[in-house]
Formats: sequence, C-alpha cells, structure tokens
Amino acid sequence: MSLKPSPEAKRSARLYLASQSPRRAELLEQIGVTFEKLSVETDETVLAGELPAAYVQRVAIAKAQAGLAVVKQQGLKPLPVLGADTAVIIADQIMGKPRDRDHALAMLGQLSGKTHRVMSAICLCYQQHQELALSITEVSFREITAAELEQYWLSGEPLGKAGAYAIQGLGAVFVEKINGSYSAVVGLPLLETQQLLQSIEQMDAHE
Repeated sequence: MSLKPSPEAKRSARLYLASQSPRRAELLEQIGVTFEKLSVETDETVLAGELPAAYVQRVAIAKAQAGLAVVKQQGLKPLPVLGADTAVIIADQIMGKPRDRDHALAMLGQLSGKTHRVMSAICLCYQQHQELALSITEVSFREITAAELEQYWLSGEPLGKAGAYAIQGLGAVFVEKINGSYSAVVGLPLLETQQLLQSIEQMDAHE
C-alpha cells in the first residue's frame, strides 16, 4: 500500500481517494476537489446470493475503510477517505470486467438493444463518521452489429471496463439514452460525492 500525490494535491487536499482509477481522479479534478491517491487492496468477489446494490455498497465501504487504515498506519494527515465501486447490471446479473475477447463480446452482445443499470456506490470515512450513497442510472444501448463488436474489441477499450465498455470513450456511440448520472456511469457520481463531502466537513466543523 502506498500514497501517491495527485497533481491537484499541490494545493491542500480535501480527501484521500482510495482508488487508482484515472477516471475517478479526472472526475474529482473536474469539480475542483483536491485529493491524494491511496493504493488499497480489497476483495471484490461477489458473495453467493448477494444483490447488486448490496454488493457495490459493500465494496465501496471496504475500499474506504481500507484507505482509512492506511492513513492511520502511516500516520498521514487525517482527511476523509473516499471509496467507490461501480457495476453494470442486466437482469440482476453483475457484469464484471471481461476476461478475454469472447467474454467481452458476449457481454456486449447481452447489452445490445437493451436497457441496463449502472450502480455506483460511494463511501466517505472520516474518524468515527461513515457516509454512504448509491446512484442508479439506466443506460439504453442501440443494436450493435457483430462487425461493430469486433471493431470495438480491437480498439482495446473493453479491457478493464465493467460491462466491457466505456461511456466516456468509443463506447459512447452505442448509447441511445441515459436516465440518471453520466458521471456515475464513468465511475463516480459527482452530485453525491460533493454532498457527502460537504456533510462530513460540516460535522467536523461542529465538533
């Protein structure tokens, strides 16, 4: 586990981001939230019978708590720790990241011409406080041809992406409609993030 300052951390950081995701870092920078990154290890295995909403919230909490443990172990400046998890859901099935080409094409084939949900949970831990929020967004895909699926796989974008697509990248051409938070689909619901951060800071100010 290690600490890596972000470019934004030249100014006083408001929180620690318990994630190495460049997309989450970019979203925080987009709204002017200064932060430092924490590298944490968490088990993201889906438990038997676990519902999607419970899963993303559990993992977000685990990441935030793991980050908080790093802060305490390394004697770092006490700041709120943000953990987040995002999952693509279709027919109550949690779609993870594709293992290979066949897995990616199968995932995208399931999403083609259908509406799926993206659940993004965030957890903010600070001292004895723990705040949790869940964002659920519906994303509708147009029909995608086999040739388009193959071309998309060859772009390299599906690798490492939940549901095998990136709405902020080439995958945007498949999206017919979105009902909810765009930033949550990318990986971090900004409205909820700002609300939780303000809530934590207000509680801290009154103590």
